[in-house]
Formats: sequence, structure tokens, C-alpha cells
Amino acid sequence: MKFSESWLREWVNPAVSSDVLSEQLSMAGLEVDAVNPVAGDFIGVVVGEVVSCAQHPDADKLQVTKVDVGDEELLDIVCGASNCRQGLKVAVAKVGAVLPGDFKIKKAKLRGQPSMGMLCSLSELGMAEESAGIVELPADAPIGQDIRKYLQLDDVSIEVDLTPNRADCLGLLGLAREVAVLNALDFQAPAYKAVEPVHDEQRQIELLAPDACPRYLGRVIHNINPGVSSPLWLVEKLRRSGVRSIDPVVDVTNFVLLELGHPMHAFDLAKIEGNIQVRYAHSDEKMVLLDGSEVTLLPGTLVIADQQKPLAMAGIFGGLHSGVTEQSYDIFLESAFFAPEAMAGKARQYGLHTDASHRYERGVDPALQRQAMERATALLLDIVGGEPGPIVEAVSSSHIPKANQINLSATQLNKLLGISIEASTVERILRQLGLEVTNTADGWQVRTPSWRFDLAIAEDLIEEVARVYGYNQIPNEAPSARLTMRRFAEAEIPLHLLRQLLVNRGYLEAITYSFVDPKVQQLLYPQVEALLLPNPISADMSAMRLSTWAGLLQTVVANQNRQQLQLRLFESGLKFVPDASAENGVRQVPVIGGVLVGSIGQGQWNQTERPYDFYDVKGDVEALLATTSDADRFDFVPAEHTALHPGQTAEITRHGQHVGWLGALHPDAERKLGIKGKCYLFELELAGLGERAIVQSQELSRYPANRRDLAVVVKSDVRFADILATIKKVGGNQLVGLKLFDVYSGQGVAEGCKSLAIALTLQDSARTLEDKDIQQVVDQVVVALKNEFNATLRD
Repeated sequence: MKFSESWLREWVNPAVSSDVLSEQLSMAGLEVDAVNPVAGDFIGVVVGEVVSCAQHPDADKLQVTKVDVGDEELLDIVCGASNCRQGLKVAVAKVGAVLPGDFKIKKAKLRGQPSMGMLCSLSELGMAEESAGIVELPADAPIGQDIRKYLQLDDVSIEVDLTPNRADCLGLLGLAREVAVLNALDFQAPAYKAVEPVHDEQRQIELLAPDACPRYLGRVIHNINPGVSSPLWLVEKLRRSGVRSIDPVVDVTNFVLLELGHPMHAFDLAKIEGNIQVRYAHSDEKMVLLDGSEVTLLPGTLVIADQQKPLAMAGIFGGLHSGVTEQSYDIFLESAFFAPEAMAGKARQYGLHTDASHRYERGVDPALQRQAMERATALLLDIVGGEPGPIVEAVSSSHIPKANQINLSATQLNKLLGISIEASTVERILRQLGLEVTNTADGWQVRTPSWRFDLAIAEDLIEEVARVYGYNQIPNEAPSARLTMRRFAEAEIPLHLLRQLLVNRGYLEAITYSFVDPKVQQLLYPQVEALLLPNPISADMSAMRLSTWAGLLQTVVANQNRQQLQLRLFESGLKFVPDASAENGVRQVPVIGGVLVGSIGQGQWNQTERPYDFYDVKGDVEALLATTSDADRFDFVPAEHTALHPGQTAEITRHGQHVGWLGALHPDAERKLGIKGKCYLFELELAGLGERAIVQSQELSRYPANRRDLAVVVKSDVRFADILATIKKVGGNQLVGLKLFDVYSGQGVAEGCKSLAIALTLQDSARTLEDKDIQQVVDQVVVALKNEFNATLRD
């Protein structure tokens, strides 16, 4: 937003300098990017009147003039401007004047004619980059007055970089309100008088998209004079605000936009067929814009249309064929409120960005439309004349934004700011900002005005109080904090411990999305209906995952397609299980899962290469379970899972409760996913691991340990885990080590049986074990295995 300081001071005039004013705005969050003079540095230029103007005798493009500058004698000045004429009030640089660039005016002769000065253009005075002719001043400009004083050129243009939430300051009205608050001045927004209609013609308005345009006002004005030029005061205010003068009607709408922050538009009434419609664009509807370009309107684009065609892209750009021209004597003036949500991004879809779209995207005051209409009408009547009709208003009250009610606690305010501000000061600031304030038991209840639609929560009000009170008045104090040791339950198994363990075992951590391809997931869980996202990123990322396997397997495929065949991957996160008894119908379960595919020992000269097998992944899972210091309580139970290979699947349980799954990927899924090689998976529910057992220290035995090996023959379907449990039960405290070191079946072992070679390590903490003690324990183990499993010692 760029504006003239002198224009701002017409609204509110604090007793501060330009520098202080700029500092105030920046500290209040309205950052000042630039402060530039509105004209170049010059002296000696006054208002003059061309008394006579004749052709130069020796130059076709020059004129010889006599100019009255208020002195006793007229000045002879040679001028080359085509718009120089008798009776014109001009800017005259007299002899001795100094123009921008240290250009000094001296007596001269041009083609033999004396020239005692220069008639200046805007560019020569540093007021424009280029200009077509000399400055044309109003007929009532006082002859002889210094041009700087007459045009108030000791002024600056201030450019403010506003954040998107401060759309209320995209006009002088909002900026003046801010300056008044920052300087504790009373401010009363001007009330523009209603213009009485002089005829009854009107165009009815149909709101066919009330959600996008809940309020639209229109007015017919007859018999304007399109040949009139905009007055200098209007041109200057626009120029100092960075807007180029075009014609009086456009200039007036731009002036209202800058003054009130409200965009407006005018149509040629003769080009409007029937009533006005505010609607969404029809499919493949085309329109020629004011710049001559033709666009095909996209669905969702709001347009202003008549009964036959679109007239303008609402809040963005007018149409060429309905625009006001030099032949427009009757116009239709509009003033509307468009919802920011309906306008957001629409201009960018067409590669456009206009002052109107900039404001409508951020929001305009929904109560300002009639005031803007009356202001623009009055200005037009003063400049181009005309006969106004009645204002026609169409409104959908249910779609007009409502004022917000916000509760602000004094305790919360002081806590967030770190200081205590007097309640009376807080109330004064809030009221000066235009808010309605009601005292409550613990603070204030605030009702926001229509122009502060950015205020919605208590923190917004706290920010307002802080910036108006002054950030520089808040003392710089380092926060004080007591350092306390974080409580950590030793029995808790931290996730980072499990992750680090897998990394140490050669795994790489993968991070995939929580939403996966429903086809892949259906392949793994054909009997479970997953949760589908209503607005997914893409079709292959539309289902919430039922396990980490879907994402990990897709990662395996992506890596194998890039010649990465040896993979050990893991991932931790949530899986989403449909559960009618859970909140929102879904149970979120923290898990850690992994996948192995490829070979072990590949490329190692001292190792034999072999594919990964079930026991490789089982060993990794057992290492994870060992972090509980209670691994014996976990059990691997043969089971079936739709995603895993029948006969190579184990359910992991603890005290009979489900903990996770382990096994080889089902061959059908392996084939359909295109995975090369045998693939093994595991997944553990973190809650199922429970708390780890706290290890109790004890004295190490000083006495030697003894090892005894047993080879027992049992049926092939006997689980070693059951044998292990039986040996531990009968081995007593002296059994300190137990290890299976061989499994054999074949010659010498009966069909349907297997031989298990087991190493028992025995040790006593109080004495050296004798052979009879050791033999007694071994005999107890043999008897127990015989009784439980019909096991026999292998010969």
C-alpha cells in the first residue's frame, strides 16, 4: 500500500515528523518499505499564465510565448510543448531556478528568440518518469505562487508492506484509524451524505451465488460528460499513491479504492442487456478483458453478467465490451462484497493480479459498500456531472460475515506479554481500535467491528494490545527457568532403543506415508475394509494403513527396480485399525515393523552366501524382545496370516496376549508385487512389549561352570520352545546356561523324528559342583523330557 503523507494527515494529523510516523507504523506491524519525495528537488518554479502563444518564425516545433508570473513585466519564453496555448496556467522555471539534477535556468536565445525561463513538464520537475507536455494547472491557480507550495510538493509517498491479515489497512481509512490509535488521538471516520436520486431507472440484481457474493449494490447514472479531464488534485493523489490517471470515471473508482480500501467498477449502461446477475461462470464461457486478451472462464469463477453475457470477472478484471469509454454517457456503478474464500487464488489462475483482487482475496469490510457507493457518486457528479438514480441493493444476510465475540483474560494477557498492563490502558487500546468492550470477572469480552475480521481468538487481541502499547515499551528480560531432571521410568522401553538396535543389526530406517495404495493393502488384508480418505493426495495414497508392511513392501519394489537387491528395512509409526468401539471408529496402534530380502554374506570372500531365511528375521525379533529383559515370557506360536506364507508364519504372544507377527511374505503377494527373492516380514505392537524387567544385580559365582551335552530324539512336531521350558523348570538354580547347537534328522534317526543337541551349563554360587551333583540334574532333565515328550537319548 502506497500513500501520500499529506493525504493521510487530512484524515488524522499527529504532532510527529515523517520519520517518527514511519517508525510508529513499522513498530505496529505495518512495515514501511520506502519513504520517497513526491517531486524532485527544485527551486524557483512558480505558477504562470500564458498570455500569448505564437509560432516561432524559424522553427516549426517551437512557439514563442509571453508568460505572466506576477512580475511587472511579462516573460518571453520559447516552448516546444504541443499543449501550450493562450490562457493556460503553467509551471514556470524563472531565470535562476534550479531543476532536479542541478539544472540551472539561464537567459538564452533559441533560434534567435530570447527565452527568459522554461515552461516545465512533470518529468522536468521530477514528478513523473515521462510526460507528453507541460503541466496544465487549474484555471484558479494563483499567478506567481511557488509551485511547491501550490501543489504541496513538500510531501512524501510512504510505501507500507502489509501482512495478509491487515486488509483493513489497504486504504487511507484504515491507516488513519491506526495512526490515531498509535498517537492516542480521537478518530471519527467521515460520514458521506447520501446522494438523492433524480430519476427512477434501475437494474435489478440477482444473487445466484450468495455464498460468494452476499451483497451487491448498483446505481444508474445518466448524462455524464466523458470528455472532462480529471482535476489535478485527483491526478496528484493517485500519482502519489502509485496509480496512473486514466479517465475521470476510472480515476474516481481508483480514488475510492485508495481512500476507503474498497474496490469499485463502472459499466457502460448501453452495453448491459437486462438485469444484473452475480453467478458462477458457465462451462467454456469466454470473455474479452479490458486489456484485450480473451480468456475461457474456469468453473468456480464468479462473474458479473447481464441476461446474455458476462460483463466482468467479479473482483478481478472488467470486460472490454462493457467498459466505460469516451462515448459512454450513461454508466452503471457497482459496489459489492465478495467472500475472500471465493476469491482466493482465482486471479492467479488466469495469470492476473489487480488492486481489486489483492484486496478481495484478503477481505474487505462487509459493511462498507453503501458508503463507497455514495462517495463515488458524489465525486463523479462533481467532476463529470450526471443524473444519479436510486441505489439497488441485493443482499443475503445469512452469508454476511458476523462479528466475533472474544473473551480475553487479564491473566492470560499478562502471562503472554510478560508484563502487567493497567486494565484501563487495555480497555482504551481496544476501544480505540473500534472494538466493543465489556468488562467481565477475569477480563473483558470483546465484539469485533466489521473491518477487523482478522480478529478471532484471544491471542489476536493480545497481539493488538502489545503492538499498540509498543513493543519497545516491553522490557527485555531473559526468561527464567528452573532446570529439573526429566523423570524417566527405567522399566519403560524407549522407541529410540529399538530403532538403534535394528540399525546396529544392519537395518535402514524407512519413512513412508500413513496412507497407502488400497490395492496393495487389499492384497495383504483381503478380509479387512480399510479407512479411505475423503480427499486423498492421489488414488494410490487413499487408504489408511493397517500395518507398516504395505509401505515397506512398496519401498522394497522401488529399491529393487533400482538394482538394490539386499535390503533390511524397518519403520516405526501408527497403524490404523477399524474398531467400532474406539473413538471416531478407528484404533491407532504404535508399531515397529521390518522387512528382509536378499542374501547374507554376498561378496564376502570369507563367508558362504545364502538367502535370508525365517530364522534370520526371527533372530532380529528376538533381539528386540530381549530389550525387555524378559524374553522368556514371549512365545512364537505357529499361526496363519493372510499376508504371510502358510507354514512359515508365527504369531508372537506374551502371556497369551498378541504382540505381533513374523513370517515369509505370501507367494501370491510376492508375485503380484513383483518382488525378487524371498521376503520376510515382522511387526510388533509397542504396547504389547510392556515394561521391561528391572535387572537385579547379584554377586558373580567364584566357582567353575560345567557343561554337559545331551542329544535327545523327539517327534518332529515337538517345539523346542516347549522342551526349553521343561528343562528350565527342572534344572533349578544351578542351570545357568541352555543352548541348542544342533538339529538333525536322517540316517540313524527314526522317520518322523528329529535329534536335538542341547548344551547345559551348570554352576553353583556357593560351591564347586561335584560329578554326582551334575549327573543328578542331567538325570532329572532326561526323565522330565521322557515324561513330557517321550524323548529318548540318542545312541
